Amino acid sequence: MIKVLIVDDSALIRKLLTQLLSAQSDIDVVGSAEDPFDAREKIKQLSPDVLTLDVEMPKMDGLSFLEKIMALRPMPVVMVSTLTGKGTDTAVAALALGAVECIAKPIAHNQAELEAFSAELADKIRIAASARVRARQPLAAMVASKPSKPKTGAPALIAIGASTGGVEALGEVITQLPKNMPPIVITQHMPAGFTASFAKRLSGLSALEVVEGADLMKLQPGFVVIAPGGKHLQVARDGNGFYCKISDSEAINNHKPSVDVLFDSVTKLIGAQALGVILTGMGKDGALGLLRLRQSGAHTIGQDAASCVVYGMPRYAAEIGAVAEVQPLHAIAPAMQERCFQ
Repeated sequence: MIKVLIVDDSALIRKLLTQLLSAQSDIDVVGSAEDPFDAREKIKQLSPDVLTLDVEMPKMDGLSFLEKIMALRPMPVVMVSTLTGKGTDTAVAALALGAVECIAKPIAHNQAELEAFSAELADKIRIAASARVRARQPLAAMVASKPSKPKTGAPALIAIGASTGGVEALGEVITQLPKNMPPIVITQHMPAGFTASFAKRLSGLSALEVVEGADLMKLQPGFVVIAPGGKHLQVARDGNGFYCKISDSEAINNHKPSVDVLFDSVTKLIGAQALGVILTGMGKDGALGLLRLRQSGAHTIGQDAASCVVYGMPRYAAEIGAVAEVQPLHAIAPAMQERCFQ
């Protein structure tokens, strides 16, 4: 049984989450708390495996409480957030600090929506329970390397895929890179409504310009594009260079955006001229795409088991021979630069 503590200032939400999660045979809601101070005492008393955490609460907001948790007693946290305004920004910041997952609160409260929300929340709690959680280094403490002279034969484009734990992992990678990197395209499994905040936050901490992808957006050196939540990102080329293609087609590997969709578009476009990277994440999405990318002649890098929050996607990619080079998270940005610069 996965022991869960629910933290939310709304009595209605606490009751709703308790009812929905108690219906799961493998989840035990051991308690609930109305604010972080209440939660702190109940964590000590109940030793939950996973915490669900609201982002906007009285006395102390969810982000400040998460920072304290990750410093004093790191544990798996699932953020239960609204999709607008400060709530979204705070949820993204929480993921960067080490929260394992985030989910939007139901709005309509009709039966169909509640059933879908219940299933998704339960899945995220199961993922969180299996995650490796440890204290995180703040992104602002990282320093990007100085620009270097491009290497002959350097990749023309870099494609990165990530899922659970990827917000923090991408923060560490991107903030270490210099501003003259080749164009970078990223698919991070993330709900619609969160990727714009994620891109904005990451851009403010990086030497690179990071944006949420839009259809026909041009790709240039020093430019990072993140697939918009709920849509697929592909790369195409015309006489003026690379550009983004955004589609709302069906989910692949139960994901939209899908890492396989991105990697396959890069394989078809430039093959050996690309660099592929796969980071922490649950499941197998991106592994086969990375294999096809490597078979086309591209160099590929996978995150190692010890530094992953969830060693799923990189593990499967390594097992099928898709990964040419395995690196711990802190060494992935230097490995990318080694392929790009003299």
